[in-house]
Amino acid sequence: MKQTKKVFNNVLDLVGNTPLVKLNKITSSFKGKYFAKVESFNPGQSSKDRIALYIIEQAEKQGVLKPGDTIIETTSGNTGFSLAMVSVIKGYDCILAVSSKSSADKIDMLKNLGAKVYVCPAHVSADDPRSYYQVAKRLHSEMKGSVYINQYFNQLNIDAHYASTGPEIWEQTEGKITHLVACSGTGGTISGTAKYLKEQNPNIKVIGIDAFGSVIKKYHETREFDEKEIYPYRIEGLGKNLIPGATDFDIIDEFVKVNDEDSAHTAREIAKTEGMFVGYTSGAVTQGLKQLNEDNAFKKEDYVVAIFPDHGSRYMSKVFSDKWMRDQGFFDSVHEESSQPIEYIK
Repeated sequence: MKQTKKVFNNVLDLVGNTPLVKLNKITSSFKGKYFAKVESFNPGQSSKDRIALYIIEQAEKQGVLKPGDTIIETTSGNTGFSLAMVSVIKGYDCILAVSSKSSADKIDMLKNLGAKVYVCPAHVSADDPRSYYQVAKRLHSEMKGSVYINQYFNQLNIDAHYASTGPEIWEQTEGKITHLVACSGTGGTISGTAKYLKEQNPNIKVIGIDAFGSVIKKYHETREFDEKEIYPYRIEGLGKNLIPGATDFDIIDEFVKVNDEDSAHTAREIAKTEGMFVGYTSGAVTQGLKQLNEDNAFKKEDYVVAIFPDHGSRYMSKVFSDKWMRDQGFFDSVHEESSQPIEYIK
């Protein structure tokens, strides 16, 4: 029987409907069943494709974004890539204020997609005029015909995942999901996905993964912004030094903090155990699963879904570089250098 192949108009038709993949080895000693929502299957290789396309299309429908306009955004890299990709297809200019913490790989990708990139110092306060938040706002105020996406405070960030990621997970698990575990940066992914899932079953537990050096976990527990929580950390796209308006703290049950070193090694472990080459935040969310398991957070009958936000190719100069890992002091008696040596035949 002759088969027909579906042809897509452009890469934007491929956004969403990412696979749910069972984790077998890295969670083999855990109670319960574990699955990864692998967002690197989006055409821009991250979950941010969803919000970029959704927010831009909503802006077009509302007449806010018109032909010839310029899209401006604050990004740690992934949202910028997705916005630049959508801009290429739809014909907009794209300007991105990027944190210096973003990997060189991400910055090079943005540049090669035609975006104008401003690299801003990572370890300054959010209200510092040099911060990527303030630089994006300034550029928007100075440029006529520009639209500032403002993912950290844009309700559409939540709506995008409510409309797509949540329904997909509910359908893929046939309603069996008991726990959603996801990293929280802007908070849009976890908030929108959780909102949909809890409407289907309010007993689903939602667990956010935060970074040491971020204010998010303490704010969730106390509703107080504590500047003393802030200090430099290396994980990109996770945690914050401000309170994002795109995070629905009421819908998240608890937060778990993970550190840079463990998350980096766990990202490498995922590749070597599950064959998935995924990013730093995927290592962070899996490290969170490990810590939760150690605290007996899961039962045998639980059905746990973790969101893997992006692809490992964006971290070749960081967690997948032995040199970078050595420079951070991440190889020690606990975490020994384990990459296979390269042999050159002369």
